[in-house]
Amino acid sequence: MTLISIVIPVFNADKTLAATIDALKAQSLTTWEAILVDDGSTDGSLEIAQRISKEDPRFRSVKNPGKGPSAARNHGAMDCAKGEIIAFCDADDLWTKDKLRSVQNALATGKADAVFGRVSFFSETPSKVGSHSFVPASDITVPMLLGENPVCTTSNLSVRAATFSVMNGFDETMVHNEDLEFLIRLVGTKHRLVGVNEDHVLYRRSPGGLSADLTAMKHSRAQAVARAQKLGFQVSAQQEAIFLRYLARRALRMDARPGVTRSLVVDGLRQDPNAFLFPARRGVPIAIGAAFLPVLPAPLRHALFSK
Repeated sequence: MTLISIVIPVFNADKTLAATIDALKAQSLTTWEAILVDDGSTDGSLEIAQRISKEDPRFRSVKNPGKGPSAARNHGAMDCAKGEIIAFCDADDLWTKDKLRSVQNALATGKADAVFGRVSFFSETPSKVGSHSFVPASDITVPMLLGENPVCTTSNLSVRAATFSVMNGFDETMVHNEDLEFLIRLVGTKHRLVGVNEDHVLYRRSPGGLSADLTAMKHSRAQAVARAQKLGFQVSAQQEAIFLRYLARRALRMDARPGVTRSLVVDGLRQDPNAFLFPARRGVPIAIGAAFLPVLPAPLRHALFSK
């Protein structure tokens, strides 16, 4: 049986790490190891990781010799992992019980270099899912990634260890969109990334977290776009509008200043109004929410835009 190495960067995750570990223990496929890479936690995360490593030999607790989630993932995947497949998981996300079996089956044919599945999004309770991601029927292309990344989160990415090594892992200078930049390099250099139309990940939405910094996300997006351009791909107005819609939705959830949210909406509409607004169930509520932001109660706004 193919050994799968699960790499989990851990930074101040003592409130969620135990649930993530429990989801790994519940996997129907048991031929795996999990590497918990502590990134300088100041809470009880390291103690949790060290304790579980003593209790279950499938887990290993190591410290990140660098700094940041990309360095932590690279260290776990390229310096510590023993498996033929690397599956990444964040310390606040959960996996469905058959995720690893699905990943192994998808990569067993040898026709794909990396795979992902569907993501379910929740805010507080995993049983109360607000929305699901969509898995395209065809192989992933760079233009797809430049619009709305269907992989959604690094917790949804599994890649052959040899491929990850050839790609030199994640760009350690990036804190946001490092997964997008990696996927652009992966697909742009003719590696095959395919989706599995099965539930794989339960993603915990939070007003805080790394992806809450809108300015940094725009900057890192520009870095990812620059990578695509070096590979011969140009970003379109449609793709930019879809990305700005994503940021505007985050801004509505995060209590960003009204001016920031409106600016994202206006910029998205200027790029491509059809791409921003449609499908209507996604874009139109964002535009309306931004227009009425000053009078929209925060609890209602959080409920509307966390789905």
